[in-house]
Amino acid sequence: MYTKTRVKNIGKKIVLAILSWQTRRLQRAWKPKVVAVVGSYGKTSTKFAVASALKRKFRVRFQEGNYNDIVTIPLVLFGESLPSLLNPVAWTLLFVRNEMQLRKPAPYDVAVVELGTDGPGQIAAFKRYLHADIAVVTSIAYEHMEFFDGLGQVAEEELSVRKLSDKLFVNADLCDYEYYKHVRNPLDTYAMDSKATYTLDSIAHKDRAFMFTVKRDGVKLFDARMEGIARVQLYSALAVTAVASDLGMSAEETVEGLAAIGPVAGRMQQLKGIRDSLILDETYNSSPEATKAALDTLYELEAPQKIALLGNMNELGDYSAEAHRDVGDYCDPKKLDLVVTIGEHANRVLAPAARARGCTVEVCQSPYEAGEYLKEHVKKGAVVLAKGSQNGVYAEEAIKYILNDPEDAKLLVRQSKHWLAIKRRRFQKNAR
Repeated sequence: MYTKTRVKNIGKKIVLAILSWQTRRLQRAWKPKVVAVVGSYGKTSTKFAVASALKRKFRVRFQEGNYNDIVTIPLVLFGESLPSLLNPVAWTLLFVRNEMQLRKPAPYDVAVVELGTDGPGQIAAFKRYLHADIAVVTSIAYEHMEFFDGLGQVAEEELSVRKLSDKLFVNADLCDYEYYKHVRNPLDTYAMDSKATYTLDSIAHKDRAFMFTVKRDGVKLFDARMEGIARVQLYSALAVTAVASDLGMSAEETVEGLAAIGPVAGRMQQLKGIRDSLILDETYNSSPEATKAALDTLYELEAPQKIALLGNMNELGDYSAEAHRDVGDYCDPKKLDLVVTIGEHANRVLAPAARARGCTVEVCQSPYEAGEYLKEHVKKGAVVLAKGSQNGVYAEEAIKYILNDPEDAKLLVRQSKHWLAIKRRRFQKNAR
């Protein structure tokens, strides 16, 4: 007897076979330049930045959502949405539309895609249909550790993108040299704090934007400006410069592209909060190194009150307790007025560690409880950082309680009817 799961798996194999065949033909027929972004964290914001900047010269295709697995990447290239695997009619119509598209001229010059992985071998599997002209490796850090034996295996997985790409750009600050020193692909690096091909100089911050000088091999390329509040966002500027240069964009076009990069939902997005507060929306996802980087941004800002809303960091396996304890230890009572936590490990491990450091800590069982608490405790001119993984956390829901304009809720991540229903079921309370 066929179970729903078995039918779904069979359907996925059939769908993938057809999509692979069509995608290979797409690349042969249209010959688009493909930029693939991988990494433990920072890949989505890098994807957005690269796509946005390249629009100054090219027709660019990318997907704003989370289409990053073996089935959905072809949908990005064809500009399609994901039907249910149990809806054969929808898939048949999609395949027909793909065939009709392949008879037409290419509608774009460059495709920027994000390749995700949950375990060993998943990135290399994209080779069955995808060839990337350029791959960008944003970081190597602890991720999905229930499926990886250690950081070395994570590095091996992320760097396996070399098997399907012609050129690699690697973040030398966030990827240990030991992991990529043997990579044979043509490879360049970018960094702010390490020796690299592309580097930054004369970094200044004013009016929520960065001004900086970009150098290649120590020689000045240009001065540029990019909107942002977190220093880590400048890695996107370096990745943009590397990719743009490789694709033949001029310095003027690249500078214009960098200036055009805007905020991305859930990734250090700045929102106006109640009582003239500033909300740093980092709610898309969370990992240990990314959380520390977000805290560093909060520490550097001047404000009468600083609050960190820290949710669970999911999918860390046996490393989870150590990771949450480490982040709790990273909470500095001299730079934080309040720490609010959501989620099992955040509440059980991170919170006590932060409290032991001397921080004032409030433990909450849901984002709605956290939102109610923040609404009563945010002071005038405060800065509130919200950071957490999705399942069991959904810190974006807490932000709704402290928005100056409730209409800004539409700017948050996971606000579709589908996601709001998931949150209501999870917490048994209506989402705002």
